[in-house]
Amino acid sequence: MDDRQAQNFWPPLAAGAGLGLALLGMFLFTGHGLGANGFFTRTAVWLSDMANPVWAEANAYFKPYLAKGHPLDEWISWEIVGVAVRLVLALGGGVLTGFGAPLARGCTSGLGLSGGAVLAVAAFVFLIAFFAAGLLLSALTRRLWQ
Repeated sequence: MDDRQAQNFWPPLAAGAGLGLALLGMFLFTGHGLGANGFFTRTAVWLSDMANPVWAEANAYFKPYLAKGHPLDEWISWEIVGVAVRLVLALGGGVLTGFGAPLARGCTSGLGLSGGAVLAVAAFVFLIAFFAAGLLLSALTRRLWQ
């Protein structure tokens, strides 16, 4: 089992100072600050460059982004893509659960909570299997979510 203990939060002033230093480092090393909306701008520039390179080059807003190189070379773009992929996977899991519950003639909360409240053996068997599968899957996929 995992014997890690929960860590305390940083003191607010130390966290603020750390965030300020990280932001300063971003400005010093990359020339711009942290921000997620740059991903959408860079994606728009990239799509415009693919669709109509002459227009994208002539556009005063897009031109500086094209001069720096490929817009998707920035690490923040790929960080956002990773978050989007995780959200899509979570949504897919939710949709599958939504289809699976009627097929199984009940949802997990109905079987676990209602069945457990009336001491149904099937509910306890399900809950043990449910949590065992959850613990096993979380141990196998832990590195994907870090």
